[in-house]
Amino acid sequence: MYIKRIIITVALFLSLTGFSYASSAEKESRNFEIIKNLDIFNTLLRELDLFYVDSIKPQEIITSAINEMLMELDPYTTYIPESEIDDFKHLVTGEYGGIGALITERNGRIMITDVYENMPAQRVGLKAGDYITAIDGKRIKNVSTTEASAMLKGEPGSVVTVVVERTGEKMLLKKLVRQKIQMSAIDYFGVHNNIGYIYLSGFTEKSAAEVKKALVEMKSKHNLKGLVLDLRGNSGGIIEEAVSISNLFLPKGKEVFSTKGKNTQWDKIYKTTREPFDADIPMVVLVDGESASASEIVAGALQDYDRAVIIGNRTFGKGLIQTTRPVGYNSYLKVTTAKYYTPSGRCIQAIDYENKSGRIADSLMQEFKTAHGRIVKDGGGIMPDITLKEIETLDISYRLLADFIIFDYATQYYQKHPKIESIEAFEFTDEDFENFKEYLKSKDFAYQLRSNIALKSLREIAKIEGYDDIAKEEFDALEQKLMPDTDKDLEALKPTIKRFLGAEIAKRYYYRQGELQQALKSDEGFIKAMEVLNDRELYNKILNP
Repeated sequence: MYIKRIIITVALFLSLTGFSYASSAEKESRNFEIIKNLDIFNTLLRELDLFYVDSIKPQEIITSAINEMLMELDPYTTYIPESEIDDFKHLVTGEYGGIGALITERNGRIMITDVYENMPAQRVGLKAGDYITAIDGKRIKNVSTTEASAMLKGEPGSVVTVVVERTGEKMLLKKLVRQKIQMSAIDYFGVHNNIGYIYLSGFTEKSAAEVKKALVEMKSKHNLKGLVLDLRGNSGGIIEEAVSISNLFLPKGKEVFSTKGKNTQWDKIYKTTREPFDADIPMVVLVDGESASASEIVAGALQDYDRAVIIGNRTFGKGLIQTTRPVGYNSYLKVTTAKYYTPSGRCIQAIDYENKSGRIADSLMQEFKTAHGRIVKDGGGIMPDITLKEIETLDISYRLLADFIIFDYATQYYQKHPKIESIEAFEFTDEDFENFKEYLKSKDFAYQLRSNIALKSLREIAKIEGYDDIAKEEFDALEQKLMPDTDKDLEALKPTIKRFLGAEIAKRYYYRQGELQQALKSDEGFIKAMEVLNDRELYNKILNP
């Protein structure tokens, strides 16, 4: 039995190392350590199974051990067990079988937060703000979002029955026929004063084809003078789609990015392979701190070739490439295999996971040059050509969102107003804002400033150190000054809160597309992009200093 266990362990080791035999003493020692520790783990698991006082669950224990091991590496190297394969495929393809609605857990109940247009949930009349109380006859109280989501998903064509509770109405029984939900990578595209706009939310299997289709439609109906590609909030996806999207605007044969790994098999140069769809249209790419991975590949390539003006805030800084490898029994390992480099030679990885040293300091960043000789830097994401001031909101705006106050107000607004004007004409007015303030008073809304929370912590420390009585007067005075003033904070953040409210309300009538259209009306990044694209002298000056 012991010999058999050793053989299995050695076989596992050889599969992990790719059947590469060590030639040096150092490699032999490393290989022995791997074999030894694998055997110890195997023995330890067997002993637990035989002698632990209660029955153990091997799959849960081993999965936990694997995840703990991978936590020592970067956060992108992850284990995908068979039970999570469907979710993983959804991330890659954007497809799943379901009803087309987003849900969340709220106070022990499952609430619908969004419904997709022309999907089963929308067709049977489910709405944002509805509470699902039962699925296929099973009551769902204190059920997690993950569990409820799994119950709602299923084979396309199958039927799921839900009981829904809605304010002001009786319990609603709805039968839905699940369908293949194909999430578009483009949440909205349109033309504003002859400037095209595309909001790309992810890089799934068909995103490049969707971008091209949107461009064809906009060009066929309008005389486009420029294009805004919005990658804000886009955390990436399939890198080949990033190459294909870049190829829509870059000439054939241009390097988009290159990769370098520990093994030379991961060293590769990714180039454009086709003639571009439009290599001349003036472009702006919008980015922010959540633009990552494939988004940074596109932004980095277009910046390095001086093909587009980058506007927004420094991107996330994910310069690592992952490969998915099967590890048996329909399970996979998503493993970081290489770093990637933009055409100018930049690696924009912001965090040094190998040495656990945090973000790379600005002073350590190296300079590179674009095709026109502009200075760009590595090590901290893509730095925009035009950096916008990041909005620092007071705690009240965060709490209004986190506590579902804005969401609930939009639900009430929708119930009171069956119809609104077209999305182009709709406006959340100052009068509406005053109405919201009255609504807020009826909710006994209260929040704490971060400074007030910090003061309480400081007071506790002073108490431990014996200084609380000495500084009591000062603490009391400062605590009074740091009491939040709701009316004052609402007025201070009126434009921001109005934007949140207007977008949430627009979504109830015109779905995700309407939400984005409404938000663009006061979007600083979009307004700046329009300014740059409508001023050809400014545009050329940025790209040709």
